[in-house]
Amino acid sequence: MSSRRRWVNAIVATGFITGGVMINSSSVDAGVKQKTAARFLKNAKQGTPKFKKAGNLSFGPNGLLLVVDGDSVVAIDTGDRGPLKKLKAPVKDVANALAAASGARSVKVVDLAVNPLSGTVYFSVSRQPGNQPAILTVDGDGQVGTLGGSKLAYSRVTLPSEEGTRVGRITGVGFAGERILAAGQSSGAFASKIYSIPVPVNHGASADIFSAETYHVSHRRWETRAPIQAFIPFREKDKEYIVGSFACTPIAKFPIDDLKSGAKVKGESVVELGSGNRPLDMFTYEKDGKRWVVTNTQRFHKNLFGPSKYWGVRLDMSYLTNGKINEKAARRNTKENSGPDGMEVVEALFGVVHVDKLNNNEMVVLREDGGKLNLELAPLP
Repeated sequence: MSSRRRWVNAIVATGFITGGVMINSSSVDAGVKQKTAARFLKNAKQGTPKFKKAGNLSFGPNGLLLVVDGDSVVAIDTGDRGPLKKLKAPVKDVANALAAASGARSVKVVDLAVNPLSGTVYFSVSRQPGNQPAILTVDGDGQVGTLGGSKLAYSRVTLPSEEGTRVGRITGVGFAGERILAAGQSSGAFASKIYSIPVPVNHGASADIFSAETYHVSHRRWETRAPIQAFIPFREKDKEYIVGSFACTPIAKFPIDDLKSGAKVKGESVVELGSGNRPLDMFTYEKDGKRWVVTNTQRFHKNLFGPSKYWGVRLDMSYLTNGKINEKAARRNTKENSGPDGMEVVEALFGVVHVDKLNNNEMVVLREDGGKLNLELAPLP
C-alpha cells in the first residue's frame, strides 16, 4: 500500500479533518465505526502496565491511550469505546476525590485527557505518600475509577538519548496517523528533541529521535535548548509537520517527512503570542467552517492578561500556512484580548491548568479555584 493511501486510511480511522491539515488525536469522532485499538499495537503485553512516573497523556483512535512514562511511551488499548456519557456536573476539588477513591493521602494531578468516545476523563497522578504513579479516571457521573485489569493490552517504546546525554523532561505525546510523536528535552547542547514511533507500536522497540532548532521571535535568535511545550500533528500539501508551542511564546512548525533518526530539523516560527508564557496544552477544532488552534498557557510575568495567570488563546489555522515566518511571524496584540484578525483570548480558559477537547463544541477543563482544582465541561467559542 502506498504511503499516501495509508495516510488517507489513517485519517479515516481517526476522524482527522482533511483538506490540507491534520488534526490532533482529540478530534476523534465518536460517530466513527468503533474498532479495537489492538490493531495499533504489535507484540503487545497483557495486564496492567507498571509506571515509573506517569506523565503527559493523549488519546488516539478507538480508545488508544498514550502515556509518557519517564523515558518511554506506553500505548494502551483501554477497551473504552463508549457509549458517550459526558460529565453531568462539575467535580469540585477533583484532586481530593481522586485521592480518597484511590486510598492516597493526597494526589498531584500531572495531566488529563478525555476519551472522545466515552467522555471519561483520564488523569495521570502522583499519589502521596511515596510519589506513586497511577492512571485514574472520572466518568460522566463523576465516579472515580482506576485503569487496570488483566485484559488490557499495551506496548512500551523507549525514547532514546544520544551518546553522552540523557532524556530529560518529555512534554507531550500525540497520535499522528502512521506514527506517534513525542517532544521533550535532553541534557545535551542541542537539547530540544522530537521523537517518532511507528504505528503499530512494537513493544520493546526504540523511537527515532530528531534535534529541533527554533527561531524565538521575542528573543530574536535561533535556539536549540528550549523544548516544545505542547504540540499538534499537522499536514500541509502532502507534507507532515509537528506544530509546537514554546515558552516565551512562539508557535513553530517542523517538517518530519523522510528524516533519519539523529537528524537535525529547523523549524519555521509562524506566530508569536508574546513573551512571559509557558504553554500547557494544544489542540484544534472546527466551527462554522473555520479551523482553529487553541493553546492554554501559564503566565510567569507579573502583568496578567486577565483574572488568572492561566489563560488561553485561539488562532486561525491559516496562520500556519500564510508564509510569514520567523522575523515576519504574526504577533499577538498583547494589549488587547483580540488582534490581529483571527487571534483572540479565550475567556473560558482563564484559570485552566489543563484542557482537552471533547468535540468541536466542548472541552474538558481542570480549573484552579481558590487553591483547589475543579473538573468542568466548558464551551468552545
